Amino acid sequence: MNRYPVWKYAIIVIVLLVGLIYALPNFFGEAPAVQVSAAKSTSKVDAATQARVDEALKAAGLVPDMQTLDATSLRVRFVTTDDQLKARDVIQRALVPDSNDAPYTVALNLVPRSPAWLAALHAYPMYLGLDLRGGVDFMLQVDMKGAIDKKAETFSSDLRSALRDKNIRGSAVQRNGQTIEVTFRDAASLEAARGLVQDQFADLAATTSQEGADYRLRATIRPEAARRLQDAALKQNITTLHNRINELGVAEPVIQQQGLDRIVVQLPGVQDTAKAKEILGRTATLEMRMVDETAEGRAAELGSGAVPFGSEKFLDRDGRTVIVKKQVLVTGENLTDAQPGFDSQSNQPKVDLTMDAKGGRIMRDVSRDNYKKRMAMLIFEKGKG
Repeated sequence: MNRYPVWKYAIIVIVLLVGLIYALPNFFGEAPAVQVSAAKSTSKVDAATQARVDEALKAAGLVPDMQTLDATSLRVRFVTTDDQLKARDVIQRALVPDSNDAPYTVALNLVPRSPAWLAALHAYPMYLGLDLRGGVDFMLQVDMKGAIDKKAETFSSDLRSALRDKNIRGSAVQRNGQTIEVTFRDAASLEAARGLVQDQFADLAATTSQEGADYRLRATIRPEAARRLQDAALKQNITTLHNRINELGVAEPVIQQQGLDRIVVQLPGVQDTAKAKEILGRTATLEMRMVDETAEGRAAELGSGAVPFGSEKFLDRDGRTVIVKKQVLVTGENLTDAQPGFDSQSNQPKVDLTMDAKGGRIMRDVSRDNYKKRMAMLIFEKGKG
């Protein structure tokens, strides 16, 4: 005799069926694939990119098992690893004719073999770590000494400007490692400088001494300020690594701090170790320049004239031509901090930049002399902007 009502058995059967459906992707395994993603903000992975890939593969006699195009990347799946390696070379030649100016990143990867109807149900395989799936494991060390030395150089420049503004006369400001030294001829100037450091440089600890006829002020970065700087450097590097790893299409990367100055990066399923190392290790430089607003510059921007002498042609993130002067105003060396935010008037997203003393003076003068004119921020990587 049945001890339980039928509806309870029905619930058990439904739960088992749902569990079975969402467990099915784990039984299909993974297939070798080639992933194409944009390496520049001006490059887009779209249907046109997919058509170029199809044409190149067809000419090489390679037939993909499946293709998946999403908002950020194109994944081309193959049956065998040999086809995957051949396809990587074919796609690389088709999309990246100049390796020094690569608009796309072409990398090896693994993708699930589960059918599309399971993906439509959001049924995905369980993501495995390095111990079960293999992949790439990196240990990166942040140059903390370099970061603190750069901050000390910024403080040195700022202190030099502050002393000049307050008309406090002394010898040249010198930096010895993480210590900033200023020599004065009288005790009054020394005390004025010490008060200035206490009022305007909370992250510096100042000590004074008299050495013969000279009065000397020494300022060092406080330990708590150095720790904040180290934490900020680690967080900034972790954020940058997250953004770069998105190009590899790793589903669940592990990026975490280890110790005081190291970052562990684990990329399960990534096959192309060289490409992963290239993406994680690349560096970029920042330059700020004025846009050429002359009649010749406008004509070159519209494509009806040559680029004027002393200017260069660049493309913005939307692919539009911008004529920029060659004179560099400030670089990333003058940038001390950058924070995202929203404009209080338009509520549009913005980035607040903090400059050192030299960069601040230059930006103040340039902004005053070029009111309502455009300024370009250029990012250079591998010599290309």
